Amino acid sequence: MRLEGKIGIVTAAASGMGRAGALRFAREGAAVGVVDLDPAGVEAVVGEITANGGRAHGLVGDLRDDDFARAIVHRTATAFGGLDFVWNHVGHPGPASVEGVDMADFDIAIGLNLRTVLVTTAAAIPELRARGGGALLYTASTSGLVGSAFSPVYSMAKFGVVGFVRSLAKRLAPDRIRVNAICPGPIDTPMLRVFVARPDQQGTQTQDKEALVAARGRQNPMGRTGKPEEIANAALFLISDEASFVSGAALPVDGAATA
Repeated sequence: MRLEGKIGIVTAAASGMGRAGALRFAREGAAVGVVDLDPAGVEAVVGEITANGGRAHGLVGDLRDDDFARAIVHRTATAFGGLDFVWNHVGHPGPASVEGVDMADFDIAIGLNLRTVLVTTAAAIPELRARGGGALLYTASTSGLVGSAFSPVYSMAKFGVVGFVRSLAKRLAPDRIRVNAICPGPIDTPMLRVFVARPDQQGTQTQDKEALVAARGRQNPMGRTGKPEEIANAALFLISDEASFVSGAALPVDGAATA
């Protein structure tokens, strides 16, 4: 098992890529703190892990609450005896527009995409140091590598995530704490449906989200969208000791879309 004896946290773990990651990490031997706002989703993921002989506990709350964002670290470390990795997967698409931007929506997006990961990271670093090192992983996006006409605010936030990762990788290298980002392209998740249904620059909007998802997949060089499990596989590598000399990377998992 590639994560035997490891202890970690996955945020936004009740569905999509986060759920796939939590399940995969547990199958590989990790004890997992499953974090999400959705109580039923958290319960289902924890139940599936424990039913298959794994170790997990659920942490339900809003990561925009700084106290909760810190508590997920301390509660997981206390429950399982330490901390070896955190996958900061939580995110928010934010407003589509710039002109007439909804600043309340902007604040939510910046809070979830940037503030929460900073607060959780600050709490996690001492726990990782106490274990002699570890791994911090962040979900950025291909929109954090190249600009997005449909989601400039999201792109702003995810460029920030990539910059944070690269800076933190240098800062924490002496502590043997590796810091990386995973940059998904179009993945078949609920959030993809938010993005594809946004109005284009002429204000045209199509309501058939499934048709738009299918069309988006056909536009990819591989001719399809990705699967949450494919992101989980890449995340597993970056968290595992197999990536022991990988730090400061922003890995695209996008079917060659940004190539």
